[in-house]
Amino acid sequence: MTAQTPTTVEVPWNRPSLGEEEIAEFAGTVRSGWLTHGPKATALEEAVREELGVRDAFAVSSCTAALHLALLAAGIGDGDEVITPSLTFCAGPNVIRQVGARPVFADVEPVTYNLCPEQAEAAITTRTKAIMVMHYGGHPADLAAFRDLADRHGLLLIEDAAHALLARRGGLRAGAVGDLGAFSFYANKVITTGEGGILFGRRDLVGKARLLGRHGIDSSVWQRHNGRHTADYEVVEAGLKYVMSDLTAAVGLPQWRKLAGFTARRAEIAAAYTDALSGLPGLATPTVLPGVEPGWFLYSLFIDPARAPLTREETAERLLTQYGIATSHHFRPVHTLRFYSGSATRPLPVTETAAARQLSLPCYPAMTDDQVQRVITAVRALWGP
Repeated sequence: MTAQTPTTVEVPWNRPSLGEEEIAEFAGTVRSGWLTHGPKATALEEAVREELGVRDAFAVSSCTAALHLALLAAGIGDGDEVITPSLTFCAGPNVIRQVGARPVFADVEPVTYNLCPEQAEAAITTRTKAIMVMHYGGHPADLAAFRDLADRHGLLLIEDAAHALLARRGGLRAGAVGDLGAFSFYANKVITTGEGGILFGRRDLVGKARLLGRHGIDSSVWQRHNGRHTADYEVVEAGLKYVMSDLTAAVGLPQWRKLAGFTARRAEIAAAYTDALSGLPGLATPTVLPGVEPGWFLYSLFIDPARAPLTREETAERLLTQYGIATSHHFRPVHTLRFYSGSATRPLPVTETAAARQLSLPCYPAMTDDQVQRVITAVRALWGP
């Protein structure tokens, strides 16, 4: 392939898969005249609840909102500690700080890059109230181990399953093992509503979250519209406005129905990458443990600068400028961000090594086979004959 400097990105890192089903559902909602949290959001909640086998679900404005409500509903606040990975997006640690608690960063495993159960247990103190795991890239954390750990220490288990909407480990569905779980429907996620998320799990905690997420009002506006005066309500908590609109849920319903197909296509792309790129010097492809069905939100390369012909940064730059292929990094560790500087109380060597080497290749259902092959050809060409 001839080197070039494309004026546009020819293979974006991500592109959502939206079709006529989403357009029709959205248009029907607009025509219905009911736009806020109502029948469509309720239908999405029911679909998630039934598929995961959880007691309750609440569709909200973002996964961040879901995690915030999870902590509020559990009564976690000033002086409490929540164990969580630093190799994650800042949303989880941010909401821990927002409720007055402290995120305690524990190191990740060197194979899956998920929070390590042994490292998490070593971080438990008398102030620990919860463990918030994040299923990195769509490969579930050790769900059975974390459920046991939380039960033995009397801790709440929260699953940030933003990357793992259809992932399983040992027959356990990611998100459905914790006391509470959260999915993200952000623009680049496995399914999307543009912005949006959902909280699910124990009925008592989700019920409290639902109350807090609608201003602390004792009934939804949909309930009041259908049987009560709209002003006939009582405020029983100091709540927030975190509900998902029906416009958002209208996009989410057909997306949820497509989840299995989207995940299967991601798995096909991941298999093609692994088959073609395994064995290149200094380049590690993702490891999938036995008994795991990943969600494949990310396809991660890990580039060892001591053995590879290019660094991670050089690889990303040349893929973009020579081949028009966009990539991404997941993530800059939270404890290295300015606001969290100095917050790591223990060494995090696996986290820091993984973050310095990780590069996310494009991996999404809208990719054509030609685009997948273009990525493979480009990476192999950069590594030389």
